[in-house]
Amino acid sequence: MVGEETQGTARDVTASHFSHFVAIDWSGARGERLPGIALAMCEPGTAAPRLIRPERRWSRADVLDWLVTDLPENAVVGLDLSPGLPFIDRGSYFPGWHASPGSARELWAMIDAICANDPHLAASSFVAHPDAREHFRHGKDDCGMHFQPGSGRLRLTEERQKLHRLAPSSCFNLVGAAQVGKSSLTGMRLLHRISATHAIWPFDPLPDTGSVVVEIYTSLAARAAGIRAGRSKMTDGEGLDRALSEVASEPHDPLERYSDHATDAILTAAWLRSVAHDPALWRPEGLEAVAQTEGWTFGVR
Repeated sequence: MVGEETQGTARDVTASHFSHFVAIDWSGARGERLPGIALAMCEPGTAAPRLIRPERRWSRADVLDWLVTDLPENAVVGLDLSPGLPFIDRGSYFPGWHASPGSARELWAMIDAICANDPHLAASSFVAHPDAREHFRHGKDDCGMHFQPGSGRLRLTEERQKLHRLAPSSCFNLVGAAQVGKSSLTGMRLLHRISATHAIWPFDPLPDTGSVVVEIYTSLAARAAGIRAGRSKMTDGEGLDRALSEVASEPHDPLERYSDHATDAILTAAWLRSVAHDPALWRPEGLEAVAQTEGWTFGVR
């Protein structure tokens, strides 16, 4: 099983074997085929990333199938979602719940089991579970008794994101345009489904060969491309090409239809290619304390 070596994050790692760089803009929205999902991929060099199957509207199940059957060898795959919930701040994902898991892999398995009858890899049954729901914010005036007052609990990597001029949102918040809770919980179902066959960093060490899945934050790529906070969303080709040039990429092939999901995926794939070979990004300070519970956003130091 992938993941039996759990202390490999601190070794002297390199990522020189990667031959493909994939960015997946994910969505936790209701329904099957979702406009918020986009996949982009590029190879080493400077050619701009291209969208994968741009003619289709992806479902979460489609993405799972693509990762299992069509992912190229030696790819680094960035998923725009949180693979874990806050843990280190309280010593638990769900303080006071006797069934609270002790690791991210156990959390993924719990969510997938509770949501077994939810279609399209949805996570509605989990946030409605009588014990779990008390930890989430469900509406403007509907907060569980254990939801931390204010903006909610953050993971260590999310606290660190603030140093990159980012504004992370708590995974326990399920409300508003900036919420990431639903996408992350649905993403954990996907991670559980691929965890036995795919290396998922940092829960697994960076492999010497083969592919690896990492957490990405598309706004981090936008900052690296010189896009100011509050202006991260691009919906035109000129803006995308300006951003691509900042991450050592040639201009993209024009798209039939532009959306911020498509441009996020294209820019983030190019950014991932430009930074994936930096050994320091595979062993940021503080990672060891949360490598098996909260995970880490790749690129956050």
